[in-house]
Amino acid sequence: MNPFLSAELGEFVGTLVLILLGNGVVAGCLLEKSKSKNGGWIVITAGWAFGVIFGVFSAKLFGSNDAHLNPAVSIGYAIFSSDYSKLITYIPSQIAGAFVGANLVYLQYLPHWKEKNDPGAILAIFSTEPAINHSFSNLISEFIGTFILIIGIYGIYNASIPDLNPHFGTFLVGLLVWAIGLSLGGTTGYAINPARDLGPRIAHSFLPIPGKGSSRWTYSWIPILAPILGAISAGILILSLKL
Repeated sequence: MNPFLSAELGEFVGTLVLILLGNGVVAGCLLEKSKSKNGGWIVITAGWAFGVIFGVFSAKLFGSNDAHLNPAVSIGYAIFSSDYSKLITYIPSQIAGAFVGANLVYLQYLPHWKEKNDPGAILAIFSTEPAINHSFSNLISEFIGTFILIIGIYGIYNASIPDLNPHFGTFLVGLLVWAIGLSLGGTTGYAINPARDLGPRIAHSFLPIPGKGSSRWTYSWIPILAPILGAISAGILILSLKL
């Protein structure tokens, strides 16, 4: 065992890769003079799905067999496994990885920020925004998306396919995230992950991006709280029904 590898490092690197590829595809589709501009929702949701797949592989490579990449997933697993010991180290590692990943997206597209980009598009590259501002509906959207995510992941690894190859399971989780994005993501941009929204939103608030506008912290509580509530509800359901 390499002494430099650890579960926390794996969560950090895996989440970094998730955000680099996920926010990166959004940047490519929205920034002016990008060759992939106007790629559309199918391209964005596919990029996020691939980000999940290779984020998980990266997390495992660097020491995290869990490869949660998401505080909501960590919370859901803590509830139905009754093991809360990893939350205190996993969640900060995931948020830090998301923050660094967002900064790498900024560097990747460095010349493009100087073009005449819409402030809303710039924020959308870093964090989520609702299509229609309606706090209750936005909360419900993120809750449902995260609830399905936790139930789906649990079903993939614990119920659906006996003796599932973990590598195949990773691809199924990617398809699950793709399905959530395609079917449920049009309302809020499907954060379904507090770290995915919080880390990049922090990066957006301080990066020297011309004309970037507000980081909209008044909305930020929804993509943090709703996924946590969705994960808690899914974890309690799995635990209570002994699925």
